[in-house]
Amino acid sequence: MESRPEITPETLTKWQYLVDQISEIADVPATLIMHTSDQHNNVCVKSTGNENPYIEGQSFLLHDKLYCFDVLENDAELCVEDAAHDPHWHDNPDMEYGMSFYVGLPLKWPDGSVFGTICMLDRFRNKRALSFRNGLRQFSRIVEDDLAMLEEIEQRRKAEACLQQELDSREEIIKKRTQDLEDANTALRVLLKGVENSKSEVEDRIVQQIRGLVLPHIGRLHQLIEDDDRAIVHLDIVETNLKNITSTFTCNLAQALVELTPTEAEIVQLIAQGRSTKEIAKTLSRGTSTVEFHRNNIRQKLGLTHRGKNLRQHLAALS
Repeated sequence: MESRPEITPETLTKWQYLVDQISEIADVPATLIMHTSDQHNNVCVKSTGNENPYIEGQSFLLHDKLYCFDVLENDAELCVEDAAHDPHWHDNPDMEYGMSFYVGLPLKWPDGSVFGTICMLDRFRNKRALSFRNGLRQFSRIVEDDLAMLEEIEQRRKAEACLQQELDSREEIIKKRTQDLEDANTALRVLLKGVENSKSEVEDRIVQQIRGLVLPHIGRLHQLIEDDDRAIVHLDIVETNLKNITSTFTCNLAQALVELTPTEAEIVQLIAQGRSTKEIAKTLSRGTSTVEFHRNNIRQKLGLTHRGKNLRQHLAALS
């Protein structure tokens, strides 16, 4: 069974004002808003005044001799002008309080299910109350509007609670994923540190091997080929590059050489040593025009499209 919202104190205060107004306008001693629950009709709100014999919270078992039972059973207004002279109603429970006059209407939740009744009672046939039956209908609609508002507020409250629960759940997921990412980043930093250390160890070994096993022989080769200028130039390049390797493994010039052809890379290294076009042409056994052609290609690949930029200075900056 669907749970219903609680009737708020503010709503009960409003209903108290309504039943008091009805009793005053219709001139009846008792106006009641009854709430039906578990086969019982309970006094929810009663009009004030010493002549009202009913007690707030008083409960009546629903059966066919009860005025409100007929209202609920037929889902319609019940009007009993004088129960004392009515064979069906002369022995109903409200006659114990002398209430032989009754006008009642059903009250419903927005979905059509029963909330209870609203009714006027008196000890005699009340013409003024009879003429106020349409007014009672208007008051019953006010009560039903309040029930609809309470239902809407409750639905919104539940929706907000579900939304908050969903937000809390998502925040928990985000928190967990954030922690997972932090853990992964920590592990990655440790891994990268290990890779960096391994890289440094490898570089150190290479540097040591070049310095210990290769460079010592360069000087000896210089002595052996001191009369061969072209061989000396190439040997100088080898020696320079080996020294560069031993000083850094992230040389920008080395990275730039990757984009060049073997011939262009060779010319670049000669330019970096300060060799002129003629000297390069002689070293490589090429014509000066060929060397100039390669120089232009090199400038384009290195992004030196402006003629004012010096190629040698640019190569020196990369070294």
